[in-house]
Amino acid sequence: MKFYITTPIYYVNDIPHVGHSYTTIAADILARWKRLNNYDVFFLTGTDEHGAKIAAAAKEKDKNALELCDEMSAKFREAWDLLNISNTDFVRTTEQRHVLAVNKVVQTLFDKGFIFSKKYEGFYCIGCERFYAQKDLDENGCCHFHKTKPVLQSEENYFFKLSSFQKSLLERITDKNHKEHIDIQPEERRNEIVGKLKLGLEDVSFSRSAIEWGIPLPFDKKQTVYVWIDALINYITGIGYPVDETKFQKFWPADVHLMAKDILWFHSVIWPAILIGANLPLPKKVYSHGFFTLNSNKMSKSLGNVISPKELVDKYGVDAARYLTVTLIPFGPDGDISWQGLTLKYNTDLANNLGNLISRTIKMAEKYFDLLVPQTIPNLWLAKNAAALLQENFASNMDNIQLHKAAESLQDAITLVNKQIETDAPWKLARTDMVKLATCIYSYLQAADIIAMHLLPFMPTLSEEIWRITGATGSIIETAKKYFTDRVIPETGFSVAGSQLRVSGILFPRVTE
Repeated sequence: MKFYITTPIYYVNDIPHVGHSYTTIAADILARWKRLNNYDVFFLTGTDEHGAKIAAAAKEKDKNALELCDEMSAKFREAWDLLNISNTDFVRTTEQRHVLAVNKVVQTLFDKGFIFSKKYEGFYCIGCERFYAQKDLDENGCCHFHKTKPVLQSEENYFFKLSSFQKSLLERITDKNHKEHIDIQPEERRNEIVGKLKLGLEDVSFSRSAIEWGIPLPFDKKQTVYVWIDALINYITGIGYPVDETKFQKFWPADVHLMAKDILWFHSVIWPAILIGANLPLPKKVYSHGFFTLNSNKMSKSLGNVISPKELVDKYGVDAARYLTVTLIPFGPDGDISWQGLTLKYNTDLANNLGNLISRTIKMAEKYFDLLVPQTIPNLWLAKNAAALLQENFASNMDNIQLHKAAESLQDAITLVNKQIETDAPWKLARTDMVKLATCIYSYLQAADIIAMHLLPFMPTLSEEIWRITGATGSIIETAKKYFTDRVIPETGFSVAGSQLRVSGILFPRVTE
């Protein structure tokens, strides 16, 4: 089984921030989850490096455009390395392999009559790098996203016959039984797309005549491919199109395109239309998340209220930063991020709940059993209860990209074990019943192992650390793959009696604002 997941490629006029991190970490968590379920995963991310904004920014910094792209693209690679992102490939639109893919797709569409030339006049927003009709602007004639007035421009361009794909797109989006059904999520976003589609489609600009920093049209070198068309084609560049047919056939179509809602139209209408025109299969799912505010204010570099990946890691650590970024707000609607909210969730979920479970279990094992898994009749009832609780909701929420709900299931399982510790009161058993105490400590360790395996996609390094602390045998990744296949807990548990435990220390030191 294969699973191909993508993030959007990020425009290099900006440095990585929490918005970029949110999408990328979510994609990474899903990729890791699918690997644990024995899928052959291809996970693609990268950078979008053409267009007028890049050329202008490079000129301002007295650099050539490629120098700026090299510098900024490296910042995204560094950010994803810092956050332990497990992408299979990183695509850049300035790479020769991407130029080949763009030329192939564009030439195919031209040869099939889907691209034509005409003079066009419209309102061009430099921030969005796209033309808008008057009806698409706000009441002040401004772009909704940048709140600036687009410039009226007139030029001879090539256009894509998007209008001819209205019926084909509606069929594929609304008919779940269509062999090329494209599932747009969340549902309210799909309804918005369908509503706009039913109003009709206009042909869209496919090239620019005055932009030097771009890919020239293969059939007219005086024009460059419109930056959004160029960018969308990255999803097939990354898996070998058109030079590696074997890899392309193996992984295409994409199983999930993840992105923010502002680019959903491009991915659910223009991109599928291009693919239909080029006779290529459509992606199976397009999933958009909402916009973020920071302390209820729009995030903006100029306002100085953008959170960087490094700031998150410096405050909470890598694994905690990953967990907090994708679980603080639901995946789909708009949400507000604040340092106060992040810190509260860190202290509640990680320091107080998960960290407390591991810390006190190991401390009792150290005090009463010389840091060994107690020798006792294997008792797996608590581990099985935790597993049953997780099995009820965790997998379905992961597969449905409801990562915050999957994390809630994890916290429920951790709470279950912590409550059992309070009920058992092992500190009292130490004075009255060492046999029962051994059974209790053993059961807490087995339940912790179940939790660690489910935590792997969110917090890969800390999960492996917990696995070592609890004396579990073998590789946590290979053990989890087997467990998620057959859902069987070994008769002797994962932490076998007599195994050496490790002093955990404080896994999640409490954080103050």
